[in-house]
Amino acid sequence: MSRPSADAIAAFQQAASALLGSKGFLTDPADLAAALTDWRGLYHGRACGLALPDSTDACAALIKLTAQHGINVVPQGGNTGLSGAATPDASGDAVVVNLRRMNRIRTLDTANDTIIVEAGCILANIQDAAAEAGRLFPLSLTAEGSCQIGGNLSTNAGGLNVLKFGNARALTLGLEVVLADGSVLDGLTTLHKDNTGYDLKQLFIGAEGTLGLITAASMKLFPAFKSRATALVALPGLDVAPALLARCRAATADQLISFELLPRFGLDLARQHFQARNPLEHTADWSLLIEAATPATDFDVALTLERALGEALDDGEISDGLLAESEAQRTNLWRLREGIVNAQPREGASIKHDIAVPVASVPAFVAEATRALAATHPDARLLCFGHLGDGNLHFNLLQPAGGDPAEFLGQTAAINRLIHDLVTAYRGSISAEHGIGQLRRDELHRLKSPIALGLMRRMKAAIDPDGRFNPGKVL
Repeated sequence: MSRPSADAIAAFQQAASALLGSKGFLTDPADLAAALTDWRGLYHGRACGLALPDSTDACAALIKLTAQHGINVVPQGGNTGLSGAATPDASGDAVVVNLRRMNRIRTLDTANDTIIVEAGCILANIQDAAAEAGRLFPLSLTAEGSCQIGGNLSTNAGGLNVLKFGNARALTLGLEVVLADGSVLDGLTTLHKDNTGYDLKQLFIGAEGTLGLITAASMKLFPAFKSRATALVALPGLDVAPALLARCRAATADQLISFELLPRFGLDLARQHFQARNPLEHTADWSLLIEAATPATDFDVALTLERALGEALDDGEISDGLLAESEAQRTNLWRLREGIVNAQPREGASIKHDIAVPVASVPAFVAEATRALAATHPDARLLCFGHLGDGNLHFNLLQPAGGDPAEFLGQTAAINRLIHDLVTAYRGSISAEHGIGQLRRDELHRLKSPIALGLMRRMKAAIDPDGRFNPGKVL
C-alpha cells in the first residue's frame, strides 16, 4: 500500500476542514494528543487530523475524501480499549475519526423492544434512556460512562451481563455502516427475525474498524429488572465453581446475570488502594460475586439464590457467604470487583490476558497455568479474575513488587506464548472480549487456523480493497 504524499495530505486536510468546519476537523497537536495514545499508554501514534463528523452524510463525504487522497482511516470511540485497536501508527498519514458528535438516540420502541442509536452514544446514556422507558439495555462495562457504542460493537464488547444476555453481537439487530468508498450500508432493521441472505452486520461487529465505519445501530431492549439478589461467597477450592454455577442457574430459573471470580490477592489490592472491605472473614483463595435478577414481580429471586447457596454450603461447595440485604450492601460488594480492576495501574506494569476456556475447564486451566508461570516467572504476581460464568478470565501478571517495569514488560512475548499455547491446548480463545488490535495481532497469526486467516484476508480485500481502514490492526 503506497503512502500519500505531503501534498496529498495537505489537500485532504484543506478539503476535510471545508467539509466539517473548524469544530469538525482538528489539526492542532493539543487537540489531537488524547486521540494518539491508547488508554493503557502502550501505543502512541501520529495523525494528520481528528475528524468529528456530526451526521452519516458527513461521514460518507469524509470517507470519500479519504479515498480520493489515499488517507487511512482509524475509527475511534471513547478510546477505552485495551488492545491498541483505536491508536494510529507512527506514519502520520491517517485521520482519526471519532463520532462523539453523533450521539443521538434516533428511536426507542417499547412495543418492539428496540432502540436505534448513533455510534457516538455513550453506553451509560443508552442504559439511562432504556431505563427511563421502563426497559433494560444490558451491556455493562467498567468504562460505560465514557465508552461509545460504536466502539463496543467494533470490539464485540462483553462485560458483566454476558452470562444472561451475551456479548454486543447478541444484542444487535442491525447496523448502518459507511464503507471504504463512502457508500452507506443501511441495515438498521428492527426486525427480530430476518433471514434474507447473508447477515452482513456480523462482518462489522468485532472487526475493530478494519472493514468500515459503524455510524448507527439497532439494538435489543429487555424488560427492566424488578428485583436483584447479590451474594459474595468463599470457595473451598476453584474446582467446585462449575458445579456451583450450574446449581445457581437451575435454582434461579436461569436468572443468573453475573458469576464473577475474585482472587484473594485482588481483594487485598482493592482493600489496600480503595479501602474496599471484604465482609467475609473467611480468607479463601477464591471468592465469587454472584448476582441474579428478574423482571418478574412474583418470583423471589433472593429467596431462591439464598436456598441454593445454603444447599451449596451443606454440600461443601462454598465455605462462607452472605447475601446483600440492601442496595448499599450490594454496591459495596461490587466495589470489591471494581477495586480489583482499578488497583492494577497503581501496582506498576502488567501483562494482561483476556482469555476464554470452556467453563468446565477453568479450574484445570488456572491450576496448570499457575504452575507453569511459577516455574518460569516466579517473581511475577498473578491476578486472575473475571467472568467465570462464561469462561472469560482476565489472567493478568503484575510486575514484581519494587521491580523495573520496562524489564518486566520485556518478558511479554515469552509470557504471552506460554499462556496462549496453554489456552489453545484447552481449545480456548486468546481474546474473549477485548479484541485483537495491535496487542494480540502476532499471536492471532501464530495460532489462528490458516484457513480462517485466509478467509479473513479475502473478506478484508473485498470490502476494503485498498486496505485503508485501520491498517495494522487484527490482520
